Amino acid sequence: MSESDEKNLPTDDSGVQEDFSEDDHEPISWHAGPNSSDYNPLPHVLPEGDNAAPLEVMGSSASDKLVIVMVGLPATGKTHIAKRICRFLSFFHDIPSAIFNVGDYRRNLCGAQQPASFYNPENADGVAQRKVACDAALADLLDYMKKDGVRVAAMDATNSTKARRKHITATLKKEKNNIKTIFVESICDDEAILISNIHKVKLSTPDYKGMEENKAVADFMARRANYEKYYQPVDEDDGPFCKIVNSHKYVIHNVRGYLSLKVVHFVMNLHTLPRTFYLTRHGQSEYNLLGKIGGDSGLTPAGLEYARRLAIFAKEEISLPRPEDQAHNGEVAKALSKSSDDGDDDASEGDPSQQKQKERPCRLWTSTMRRTQETAQFIDHPNFNHTFDNGDNFMWSQFRMKPRRNLDELYAGTCDGMTYKEIQDVYPEEFSRRQADKLSYRYPRGESYMDVTLRLEPLAQEMERIREPLLIVGHQGILRILYAYFMGLDRKEAPYISIPLNNVIELTPHAYGCHEKRYCLMMKEEMLADGQDEPVTSMPVADRGSGNGSASTSTGTTPSGTSHPLTNMPTTATGKVMIRNGSIHEMNATYAEDDEIMNAPSC
Repeated sequence: MSESDEKNLPTDDSGVQEDFSEDDHEPISWHAGPNSSDYNPLPHVLPEGDNAAPLEVMGSSASDKLVIVMVGLPATGKTHIAKRICRFLSFFHDIPSAIFNVGDYRRNLCGAQQPASFYNPENADGVAQRKVACDAALADLLDYMKKDGVRVAAMDATNSTKARRKHITATLKKEKNNIKTIFVESICDDEAILISNIHKVKLSTPDYKGMEENKAVADFMARRANYEKYYQPVDEDDGPFCKIVNSHKYVIHNVRGYLSLKVVHFVMNLHTLPRTFYLTRHGQSEYNLLGKIGGDSGLTPAGLEYARRLAIFAKEEISLPRPEDQAHNGEVAKALSKSSDDGDDDASEGDPSQQKQKERPCRLWTSTMRRTQETAQFIDHPNFNHTFDNGDNFMWSQFRMKPRRNLDELYAGTCDGMTYKEIQDVYPEEFSRRQADKLSYRYPRGESYMDVTLRLEPLAQEMERIREPLLIVGHQGILRILYAYFMGLDRKEAPYISIPLNNVIELTPHAYGCHEKRYCLMMKEEMLADGQDEPVTSMPVADRGSGNGSASTSTGTTPSGTSHPLTNMPTTATGKVMIRNGSIHEMNATYAEDDEIMNAPSC
């Protein structure tokens, strides 16, 4: 076809030229329709293939480089904030990031246990040594930022003077790598929060290892006072910043760019107060019993029994008030205490806010699927007045169920409702692809773990924001991702984490990691009494030991054949149960990876 002929090609209704076949000179339509030819080019072919992960979780949507410079007095939560930011960006957006803690460099150069006088601004030798530590951390940070694919680094230190902050920004500008800078300042003048941070975080650092507690607290407060003498808050002259005041007030100035705004949005959902999450799968479903994945089946009798026991656990363990709950109300707690001392005793007895609370406020999330909501159906929802750490007082509905579509199980598409054996027989190629790359594999017309990671991002941010204990009744695929995020695991490990049935996982994030406890509410032997004709040989008994040693084993004993009033299953032959006389016992049961009952299949 000549160039002149090509210019005279007819156009379709939209004005787009149509192609002609060299053989028959018939037009080839670019539209798929009942009257079109067989030729129908794909609108977009992904070079990564059918299992391409969403760009939002591959780091491809961010191209700029960012250095986060932390600012604040000791014990204000700077390390916690820096770690949460980097963890969020690396896990949900695959943006490589690292933290450079000047304290670690100072300990390597000068030794860990330095007296408070070492941090006195009038101590010239101490100032010089700490500047050397700062420059060493800054040099390593710059080397890190030069690596391919690296986009974020955090400079974790007090950075308490304008001179120090100008030194950092000037050093970064010399590199001419188009590195953006944002200052994140944490201010905490709430005495209750400070004392808690000191006891729970600072006293466990190498600086105070082996030191008597009262002496360590006195030394740390003296160190903080030395920094406070010459502390200069961040202002407009420093450049873009985000200022956090007692995890309640936020001041933002001149922040621009994708990564910077992403960081600010995340920081505004953070707080440094302790919080606890309780993760559990739904009770055994009808599909679990059949070995099928997906679906929206209801619970088996064993699943309903677990639901009853979970309700007891929620009431007797999760909602049980802790001493730190009131301590972390900070100024509110002190104000209430003062008003109680000044007021009439009789009047305070009639004021719900002045009475000792029998329950702490708790939240409950489920998926929108039948099996999770049935698992949560026996949990009580009492109403009571509660005063929160911001001073608000209102009626709280305990464990109000909040179904979240984001928590729905990974959708298996055309494989939904099948067993893994059926998938292997009917779709052998799909089965092999999933075995080869479980993280990125996407079921035909379904989802992948990467897809689910994308829809869990807003929920993870909300979990960082809330202050009350949160119980999530979910699905194995979903809980794997949330567990991996808070436990600091690589997301490649997430699809292989075991989240067995009938267990509650308690997670308590803190500045240097996440503490985990596991509670087994229903042993597998008890599931033999559910009336199902499952061969005993296919149901190996769980280990009653402490599992990996991270949790203690403690069980009560009751006469064989008795049960808790809310439950309908008998105790085991040994009389060992998890719930007795209104008390919950921690237990970390372990199961074989191929256990068909406790590790029931999921997507």
